[in-house]
Amino acid sequence: MSIEMTRPKVIGVIPARFQSSRFPGKVLADILGKSLVRRTYENILRSQLLDDLIIATDDPRVLDHAISFGAKAVMTCLSHESGTDRAAQAMRDIAR
Repeated sequence: MSIEMTRPKVIGVIPARFQSSRFPGKVLADILGKSLVRRTYENILRSQLLDDLIIATDDPRVLDHAISFGAKAVMTCLSHESGTDRAAQAMRDIAR
C-alpha cells in the first residue's frame, strides 16, 4: 500500500504600505523604469519555492498598479501597525 504525500501550498505575501513615515509612496517609486513593488514582485517570482505570490496593500494606487503589471493583490486595513499584520490579514482573507 502506497501513501502519497502532498506538499502544502506555499504562498508569499509582500506587504506594501503606501504611507511610509520616512518615504511616503516608496513602494511606487521608480527604480530604472520599474516601481519598487514591481521589482520586488518580479524578483520573488523567480523563486521555485512559492506556489503563489500576493501583494497586500492599504492603498488603491498600489492595488491598481499591481494589477496593471499582472500581480495578484488584495486590499488590507489602513490601521495595521506592521507588515506582519498586513500579511496575516491577506492570508485570512484569501483562505475564506
